[in-house]
Amino acid sequence: MQNFSDIINNHVLLVALVACLLAQVVKALIEFVRHRKVNLRVLVETGGMPSAHSALVTALACGIGQTLGWSSPAFAVTSVFAIIVMYDAAGVRQAAGKQARVLNQIIDELFQEKPEFNEDRLKELLGHTPFQVIVGSMLGVVVSCLASPAY
Repeated sequence: MQNFSDIINNHVLLVALVACLLAQVVKALIEFVRHRKVNLRVLVETGGMPSAHSALVTALACGIGQTLGWSSPAFAVTSVFAIIVMYDAAGVRQAAGKQARVLNQIIDELFQEKPEFNEDRLKELLGHTPFQVIVGSMLGVVVSCLASPAY
């Protein structure tokens, strides 16, 4: 039971999770403003503005820097991890989403005359634009700075 208590009291982990959850809530608010309806699915979907992945890993790296020091090996590791995640979100996953869009279009055109062909569509919104990644990253930094404990 002590281990669970240690996890719950891990300030860096909590700050990273708060940043991620806040990004998801902001996504839902943006969705509501754009479409004038509540869509709670965005709370668990990937893609969109801002990047929750970027907010999470940036808050994690900043939290480590604040608690263990900006020159610590742990900060270096989490920073490299954050860069890889953000690159993946804006690069690889964004490209996979574009490919899914093209494949869905091909399926739509090929099977236009065969409505009985009912394949699941590929998810097109997988990644983020660079701007969404930057905004998510800035959100992570802000949350980490606001929640910084006084050491």
